[in-house]
Amino acid sequence: MFIAGQEAAGAWIDPQSKPLLYSSPLLFITHHHQMNNPESKQTQIRTGSLVLLIALTAIIYIGSAWNPSLQDDADAAHAEAAREMVERGDWVTLHINGIRYLEKAPLMYWMTAASYSIFGFTEFATRLPTALGAILLVIIVYYFGCWMIGDRGGFYAGLAVSVGLGVYLFTRIMIPEVILSFFIAAAFYFFLKVYFEELDSKWAYVFYVAMAAAVLTKGLIGIVFPLGTLFLFVLLTGGWRRIWHLRPITGTLLFLAIAIPWHALAALANDKFLWFYFVNEHFLRYLGKRYPVDYDTVPLAAFWLLHLVWLFPFTVFLPLALRNVGKLWRPLERYDQLRMFAWLWTLVVIVFFSFSTRQEYYTFPAFPAIALLAGTALAHGEQRRDKLVFVGQAIPAVLGLLIALTLGALLWLSKDYPAVDDLSKVLTQNPENYKLALGHMSDLTVPAFAALRIPAAGAAISLGVGFCLAFVLRRRGKEWAASLTMAIATACFLFFAHLALGKFDPYLSSKPLAESIKQRLAPGDIVVINGEYQGGSSIGFYLPQKVLLLNGRMTGLEFGSYYPDAPQVFIGDADIARLWREDKRIFLFVHDDKFEQVKQAIGDEMFRITAAGGKAIFSNRADE
Repeated sequence: MFIAGQEAAGAWIDPQSKPLLYSSPLLFITHHHQMNNPESKQTQIRTGSLVLLIALTAIIYIGSAWNPSLQDDADAAHAEAAREMVERGDWVTLHINGIRYLEKAPLMYWMTAASYSIFGFTEFATRLPTALGAILLVIIVYYFGCWMIGDRGGFYAGLAVSVGLGVYLFTRIMIPEVILSFFIAAAFYFFLKVYFEELDSKWAYVFYVAMAAAVLTKGLIGIVFPLGTLFLFVLLTGGWRRIWHLRPITGTLLFLAIAIPWHALAALANDKFLWFYFVNEHFLRYLGKRYPVDYDTVPLAAFWLLHLVWLFPFTVFLPLALRNVGKLWRPLERYDQLRMFAWLWTLVVIVFFSFSTRQEYYTFPAFPAIALLAGTALAHGEQRRDKLVFVGQAIPAVLGLLIALTLGALLWLSKDYPAVDDLSKVLTQNPENYKLALGHMSDLTVPAFAALRIPAAGAAISLGVGFCLAFVLRRRGKEWAASLTMAIATACFLFFAHLALGKFDPYLSSKPLAESIKQRLAPGDIVVINGEYQGGSSIGFYLPQKVLLLNGRMTGLEFGSYYPDAPQVFIGDADIARLWREDKRIFLFVHDDKFEQVKQAIGDEMFRITAAGGKAIFSNRADE
């Protein structure tokens, strides 16, 4: 069965000769060395491919790290936790607005806090760790794909991650999924390389280190996903004896030495931490019984089908990965074994969350596996001149034209509308759709496109022209150029999507309101957020002081609010009515749909200071 290590289908076609099937990357390199001393040429190709992938990913993710402002909700709230880590010097217990925040693993916050220490409390510093995580993920996927089938398959898999719509979308907010996915992918890569005896067994320690880092990034799924996938793989391939090559005893001790200390220190510093972190935030959350409830569940069908979107456009080639799928039951060749592994990796992650409360981004750790399946299948399909390659390339061409025509029609219909600075004035509200990551797209109206003319026109041209050009190149046999053109067109689309995101800044972030408060803020003034902290978390991040929360003792800060050292930041209607009539100046942040409720508690003496994005700042004093 493990002849596979020497019989991988990492084949490629020599464009200067008849098709050749190489049984391994080693034979591939040997053949070309014999033909025209291409050892250095092969190294140059691989180096060039990797440099191109890194450059493209850096342009997308580091280039977009500078703006827009941090968003309300989890984005600015998590950034605040990292900021307070720096300010308090406490690298064990997270705090938000002075309240213990115990539900998250610390590694992403450590990375962001380190970034703040170097670059200051800026948007760029906040997004730098996830941007670097995206680059590292592309690199490990590239090497994984090269190992599976050769340089071209690795390059395509890396492109799929680099320009994947879901990878971009789920790195717009400060969540650790891209970092987690890198550690899991790295753990798999080094495990398998040792498992197939292509690396010395000492490299197995990288597996244990990466898995420990995954646990410190996102909790127990850092163990569940790697061990669950590897258990099924070893079971199906019958390689139990090979486990001893992985140094399981010393490796486990290394894993525990890395993973345990923070958990132990957090338990010593925070009473009931172990129950809250493991029972409430892991098991009860999975079962939908976590307290307090503060999440939605994506419908199961959408949860599965949207994976075609998250790695688009390269997911159009996934049908190629189903070719000869029957061979994967008892695969003999290494390429088929690794293909089976990628399917197991994908299914373990997606099926795991199918039985729990779920958000779309939860399955981000499966994205590298889907990219590997699509990228290597495309490379293999090109080698075999598979007709599905041509069919797959036609799909984004057709979709690109349809999207371009739709955007063009919307721009034409909006030509008589004036462009507004605050998009919230021309958007609708569809809260029933907000459980989906793209739910706010349903809020768009024809007048909104008057403010989105440049991003919409750029997106239409990028997809309409770029995808059609890729189709033409594919027809002419320029396969590598076709795939690269499709990726570049998607990268251009992401650039214009980023411009559009900036237009939503007042709607998604409250930084403009925070800046307005900061201009007026004097010592002793009080800032109040109506409702939970995350509803106006960018107010808290961009201001230099803690805020009070009006009727906001809920969701992520509720558990920490009961510790005896918790600052008295939670107030009720009677408290705000009393404060409003005292000498101190109050700045109150309110969403427009909650204004009447707040007004009933305070009365008529409310002076509007500024407003944007369906939110406003009121004060108990008028500006002088």
